[in-house]
Amino acid sequence: MVRKIRQCLKLTQVKLATMLGVSFHTINRWENGRTRPSPLAMKQIEELLHQMAEPGEALLAKYFQK
Repeated sequence: MVRKIRQCLKLTQVKLATMLGVSFHTINRWENGRTRPSPLAMKQIEELLHQMAEPGEALLAKYFQK
């Protein structure tokens, strides 16, 4: 899921890591399935998508349905 979100937003792993305040290695581990984002990280991703206008709204609907 993190990889698909990042690619749809046209961000590199480094750029996404910077935006979320985590390391490149953390993003890499999430994308490769070695670890999962914490609830706090998921909340940060959700907040980031809210800030991204139309592309973010589509991804919110797909991955963060409430």
